[in-house]
Amino acid sequence: MLPPARVCPKGGRRVRHPRRRIVDEVFDVVRTGCAWRQLPKDFAPWPTVYW
Repeated sequence: MLPPARVCPKGGRRVRHPRRRIVDEVFDVVRTGCAWRQLPKDFAPWPTVYW
């Protein structure tokens, strides 16, 4: 469902958090109805998931 990653000539920066994990966290918030700040600590930081 995610589009392929764009590859720029310089290579871009490293990914800190895998995109699949961020999508899973968004689905978790939608499914459980919890607040963004109440995501478990082993997830990516909530502002990253929110944006």
